[in-house]
Amino acid sequence: MSDVIVLSVSYDGTALSGFARQPSCDTVQGRLENALATILRMPVETVGAGRTDAGVHALGQVVTYDATGTEPDSRALIRSLNALCGPDVVVTGVRRAAAGFSARFSAEGREYRYRIVPGPVPPLFLGRYAWATPAALDLGAMREAATYMLGEHDFRSFCVAESALGKRTVRTMEAIEITPAIEMGEHCIVIRIVGNAFLHSMVRIIVGSLVEVGRGKRPATWIRDALDACERSAAGPTAPPQGLTLWHVEYPDECWL
Repeated sequence: MSDVIVLSVSYDGTALSGFARQPSCDTVQGRLENALATILRMPVETVGAGRTDAGVHALGQVVTYDATGTEPDSRALIRSLNALCGPDVVVTGVRRAAAGFSARFSAEGREYRYRIVPGPVPPLFLGRYAWATPAALDLGAMREAATYMLGEHDFRSFCVAESALGKRTVRTMEAIEITPAIEMGEHCIVIRIVGNAFLHSMVRIIVGSLVEVGRGKRPATWIRDALDACERSAAGPTAPPQGLTLWHVEYPDECWL
């Protein structure tokens, strides 16, 4: 079996139809596979660490494919991929892993970050990368609510219902941190969520539910009740995509050649 080529990929998802390839749609995976086919002169099938939705961004997406043996050196491959995929999809690194490595299944953890700009003044520079909401948010209540989701739980209430049919929906959340920040000179709230794996739209539904608590529409204990219900209607709305960024994917050190 051949080695595996591992690409580190960042993208602005504003104008893209998500990560996964789709017929007649502009996607991250579609761009990468088309570019690789041009460079390597053969079709290439890739695997991504996370299937981000339309409008969602990434700074730490990981994409793998089986080495063909015709790859140029890493610098040349990065240069060629970025010339063909840009400007809103950027390959930031190339490395090799042993045969059998998978961007998706070899991952030990994933970190997402979600930006919110609360208050009456809309963001300028963060407008494409944050959820602007006019309501003030009670961060203390949101942090209390987040504690109910830490550890291992069934998150069936916090994913797209159709995507969970017949599937295991238990996941482990290692951290949910809610902190004020200043980015690009603008005030925002950053929700950092780290877990072993995530369900379809799970992070955005978690954020939408936490914002319901922050607005005072629900008590913090409602999150516990929503988890116990195992029913999508029990949780809050899905936060808009533009605030979400796939930040980092963690792998065992021994994976790398």
